[in-house]
Amino acid sequence: MVIRSCNLETVCGPTSDLPKNDLPEVAFAGKSNVGKSSLINAVMNRKSYARVSAQPGKTQTINFYNINDEIYVVDLPGYGFAKASEKEREKWGKMIETYLNTSDMIRAVFLLVDIRHAPSANDRQMFEWMAYVGYDPIVIATKADKIKRSQLDKQIKILREGLGADKDTIIVPFSSQTKQGLDTIQDFLDQVIENEASLTDVEDLD
Repeated sequence: MVIRSCNLETVCGPTSDLPKNDLPEVAFAGKSNVGKSSLINAVMNRKSYARVSAQPGKTQTINFYNINDEIYVVDLPGYGFAKASEKEREKWGKMIETYLNTSDMIRAVFLLVDIRHAPSANDRQMFEWMAYVGYDPIVIATKADKIKRSQLDKQIKILREGLGADKDTIIVPFSSQTKQGLDTIQDFLDQVIENEASLTDVEDLD
C-alpha cells in the first residue's frame, strides 16, 4: 500500500453524530495502551499522526482517517482503562457499540491484544461481541518484538484459547518497532479497497 495522502477527517465524541461516509471503513479496537496509535501511525506511514501517549486512555473519541481518498482507518476509543470512572468506561463502550452497530461501511474489524499476556476479560468480551454482531475479527498481536521468536507460537496459542477464537481466526503478530506484520495488515486494507472497487463496478453495470 502506497500512502499518497492521509487526513484526520472526522473526530466523534459521545454526543457527536457519526459520519455517513461513502468509502469503506476498517476499524481498530483494543484496550488502552495496547499500541493502537503506534499501529495506525505505521499503517499510514506517519510517525505521530495518531497521538501516541505513555498514559493509557488517551483515545477518547472515534477518529476517522481518510487514506488516499480510498478507505477510512477508524480508531476506536481504548477500553479497559482502570483509572477511568465507571461512567467514562460506559460512555466509551456505548460509542464503540453504536459505531459497530450502525455504520454501513465497515468492511473489516481488527482487535489488538498484547502478545505478551493472556487476553483480559475485556479483550474476550470485545472479541465475542464483535463476532456476535456479525464480524470476523482479525486479531493483531502487538508488541511482538518484546518476546523471543521461539515463544511466538506458544503466545499465539494462548491468545487464541484466551479469546475463544477458532482455528480460522487470523492472528497477525505485529511490532511497531520492527514493522513485523505491517505488510500483512496493509495487504488486508488493499484487499478491502479492491473488493469495494469490484462491487462498485458491478453496481455501475446494473
